[in-house]
Amino acid sequence: MAEQTQHILVVDDERAIRNTLTEILEYEDYKVSSANNGQEAIDFVETHIPDLVLLDIKMKGMDGLEVLDQLREKGIDLPVIMISGHGTIELAVEATKKGAYDFLQKPPDLNRLLISVRNALSQGNLAREYRKIEKKLPKIQEIIGESKPISRIKSLIEKVAPTQSRVLITGENGTGKELVAKWIHEKSSRRLGPFIEVNCAAIPSELLESELFGHEEGAFTGASRQRIGKFEQADSGTLFLDEIGDMSLEAQAKVLRALQENSIVRVGGNEKITVDVRVLAATNKDLEEEIGEGDFREDLFHRISVIPIKVPPLRERAEDVPLIAEACLENLKKNDISFSSVQFTDGGLSSLKKRKWTGNVRELHNAVERLGILSTDDKIDEETVEDILSTKEIDAGDLNSLADQTESFQDFKESAERMFLVKQLEKNDWNISQTAEAVGIQRSHIYNKMKKYNIER
Repeated sequence: MAEQTQHILVVDDERAIRNTLTEILEYEDYKVSSANNGQEAIDFVETHIPDLVLLDIKMKGMDGLEVLDQLREKGIDLPVIMISGHGTIELAVEATKKGAYDFLQKPPDLNRLLISVRNALSQGNLAREYRKIEKKLPKIQEIIGESKPISRIKSLIEKVAPTQSRVLITGENGTGKELVAKWIHEKSSRRLGPFIEVNCAAIPSELLESELFGHEEGAFTGASRQRIGKFEQADSGTLFLDEIGDMSLEAQAKVLRALQENSIVRVGGNEKITVDVRVLAATNKDLEEEIGEGDFREDLFHRISVIPIKVPPLRERAEDVPLIAEACLENLKKNDISFSSVQFTDGGLSSLKKRKWTGNVRELHNAVERLGILSTDDKIDEETVEDILSTKEIDAGDLNSLADQTESFQDFKESAERMFLVKQLEKNDWNISQTAEAVGIQRSHIYNKMKKYNIER
């Protein structure tokens, strides 16, 4: 297929200039159209969408800078080369700030003109390709559900996102708190800025300060170079402090100061660094209860919970289970051809809806993947769900097999403990803090058990 001729619009109120530029560009095999004023140019661009505009600045009526402003306001993002017979550095700077690709003086040097045109068209092609690729990239997962609790959350996101207010997102493990935070960022004026996540539970307390605020070279043993912390990385964007209820009191005090002063100091440094960050926080704990027990600062709680959003557990919105299950299966099909023919029956979805889902949406996602892999045919019906997700039958079989394979009580106990721990880690997506919370032991004990039993993800 022959390459399509690139289309250039020449805008100038002097006929001689229009004719000259048209002749030069047509000789170079470009398709050329022309307009003799600003409004005619805008009307042409809206209907024909050329690849490039050569735009005179000084014209009667609407000048070139006004035309450029209107094109950008209308969301028309094509390369524009400005041309002027009265060029100044100030004018060139202003045109560039408004989004012009280049600025040429009249009469333009032929070689400079053609080089600028080629480069501008090349940049325009790259921008179009980027937009095509961007459309194909995975976007933020939708918040799936039509239940009243989920509808309320979606409505809250719409209201809260455009503001700069801090939001505290609460809910059980696996309910989708992180997804709510991402949508608040996505629908905010900061969406073009970074979204930086910190899992406060996954970082040892002695390293959390450095992770959040960064450190200077030599600040402590092992600090061989300067490190930029998460607050600085999130500048002009959003910082998501996940599991903030697990943050130490010392780290809480420093986060509070950063929120009060809108500035941070790196570990080992003295300079105050101003940061423009919107903080969103999440926790599976009752922070008011933690405050009563002296484990969380009340002043920090009031700073981060201007807008509270509680994400309900799946058992409180059972009507959403079939929608989530089918969406999860569709997502698996996009990434793995082996799932392409698998379908839920109405009975299978009804059976999923009746289950308790103590691990919430995360557990449901894992269950759908397990059903898709282990189902004997392409239909996931009620019987398939009960057979594959019946943990009591599976666990009993495992324990019977384990009893046959071990001779001493100590070996049996340790093997059962290892099996239980692996199942709980898988259930909580290998999140150590969430697993520790779920089974009621300290996080350090989980690490010790994993080391003892050589458990790796």
